[in-house]
Amino acid sequence: MLRRLVAKEERWPFRTPFTIARGSRIEARVLVARIVAGDTVGRGEAVPYPRYGETVEDALDLVRGLEDAVAGGLDRAGLQEMLPPGAARNAVDCAMWDLDSKLAGKRAWQLADLPPPRPCTTAYTLSVDTPEAMAIAAAAAADLPLLKVKLTGEGDMDRVRAVREAAPRSRLIVDANESWSADQLHAYTDRMAALGVAMIEQPLPAGDDGALAGFDSPVPICADESCHDRASLQHLAGKYAMVNIKLDKTGGLTEALKLKAAARGAGFGIMVGCMVGTSLAMAPALLVADGADYVDLDGPLVMGGDRQPGLVYRGTVVEPPEPALWG
Repeated sequence: MLRRLVAKEERWPFRTPFTIARGSRIEARVLVARIVAGDTVGRGEAVPYPRYGETVEDALDLVRGLEDAVAGGLDRAGLQEMLPPGAARNAVDCAMWDLDSKLAGKRAWQLADLPPPRPCTTAYTLSVDTPEAMAIAAAAAADLPLLKVKLTGEGDMDRVRAVREAAPRSRLIVDANESWSADQLHAYTDRMAALGVAMIEQPLPAGDDGALAGFDSPVPICADESCHDRASLQHLAGKYAMVNIKLDKTGGLTEALKLKAAARGAGFGIMVGCMVGTSLAMAPALLVADGADYVDLDGPLVMGGDRQPGLVYRGTVVEPPEPALWG
């Protein structure tokens, strides 16, 4: 059956500005790939990320360059060879999984030989702000079991302390997004451990994280920007205790599942995260999230709207996707 690949950009506004160490945004610019086979459509969503040299325009060009190959029968295995890891490949890979699932009359987890995904608890992210503003946000979310605190370097201990005081029962993980220096790493970790921080995500820049080698951190450190696909793992041993798997970094569900298995085999803990997107971007990641140590798939919770149907969130417990959404 002839398959037709089409792609477009969509813009989804956030409920409030979303701020991390690298800046603030008011909307998500996402890439949506659709593969049409007769009356059946497979969809995938990705978020091109400037930190990795990606733009929506460039990603669209990469996807559109696959139109003839998809019409000629390109499959998921072939796709891995035609595009590098990144958002463009993710959108097409997830669209292929969705289409193959629909054509086979099976769920995507069945095609992947996985057990049925279960509901899981996602972290809820607090954007970088003043300690006072973050305390207000934390107090509003104090009934949630897991909060992810975005940090930016200077003044971070005041931010974490304010969040801890406002949400004393919540488990805390923090994400510095490469903003710390080696001196801050040494100064902060013991104090964060004393505040009950359970994990620190990417404290140092990915290209300058040598100070982590042999560092005896009292809090497990997770690689995000330092970990993209399986090829990254050889550079992480002795520095990181965990890896954050994001489909936009791995280039889709196909590589994400392989990275998860390889990371587990190498002794790394697993976090499954996301760029900020709609439920269509989160849905395939839930197949990777099953059994992960931490899940951070709260993108739709910070959006001003979502796809219909979207994922069902009961507080921060997210249900597996229905076939009408994906897979």
